[in-house]
Amino acid sequence: MVVLGTASQLPTRRRSHNSYALRWDDQLILFDPGEGTQRQCTRAGVSIARATAVCVTHFHGDHCLGLPGVIQRRSFDNRTTAATVKPLPIFFPGDGVQYFERLRHASISHDVSAVVPQPIDGPGVIGKVGDLTLRAVPLEHRCTTYGYRLDEPDGLSVVPERLAETGIGGPDVGVLLEQGWFDGPNGRVTRDDVTITRKGQSMAFVMDTVMCDGALELADGVDLLVSESTYLHEHAPLAAEYRHMTARQAGELAAAAGARRLVLTHFSARYPDASVMGDEASEFHNDVVVAEDLVPVAVPSRA
Repeated sequence: MVVLGTASQLPTRRRSHNSYALRWDDQLILFDPGEGTQRQCTRAGVSIARATAVCVTHFHGDHCLGLPGVIQRRSFDNRTTAATVKPLPIFFPGDGVQYFERLRHASISHDVSAVVPQPIDGPGVIGKVGDLTLRAVPLEHRCTTYGYRLDEPDGLSVVPERLAETGIGGPDVGVLLEQGWFDGPNGRVTRDDVTITRKGQSMAFVMDTVMCDGALELADGVDLLVSESTYLHEHAPLAAEYRHMTARQAGELAAAAGARRLVLTHFSARYPDASVMGDEASEFHNDVVVAEDLVPVAVPSRA
């Protein structure tokens, strides 16, 4: 995951508006493109033209003001190949269509972005991004807000010891895995004889919300949980007033949901050093990353 920005509400001298790019095999998914996303993508080496989906949690400015730049940059980069540009689905809360349209047509441009609006009208599976299943779940903020979860389908892993016992090797292994069986020197072998199920990986994006059932549902057992961490817990009343989470609550969320790695972001400008967020969350979870602008975050390796 490439962190493009980590600031909540207002950018600072050191933090751009929060914005994120997730590289997953052949997919590139942008989350909450705040103001400055186009420039941050350039600095981080992220090609907007190659984006395969955009997910917007809600229409507060720090989560969407970069959308016009993303759309127009995609058009510019694809201007010579407009006829073959693949559709770009943009997911967003359905009651915010008017805001989406204003952002999409914010200025004069030659639009060959192939944008496909995907308004969300309720929880559940809302689409596929390549082989990944994309799900949306309502969160609890001051306006309609959805969190997102991506799940990879389960795969198969070959158990070397089992395979060795069959006497099958070389290209024949590929035949066995593809067709499901192979007649080897020791008799017929099925794919199930030499493989075990490899659980697909998952990622959850929980932004601008209080602790709620929706956040727990999204984070359940994920490999990577990206969570807002706007305030320290000493400012919990302020967090509750503005419907945000504290670093402590993000740590509690990750622990309760069994997430493997927690990434804290969306920091209030009142904390110039965000490491204090990591210190607080780490009391409740043992794998915490404090996001920094333009610093990639590795997804935990497949188990």
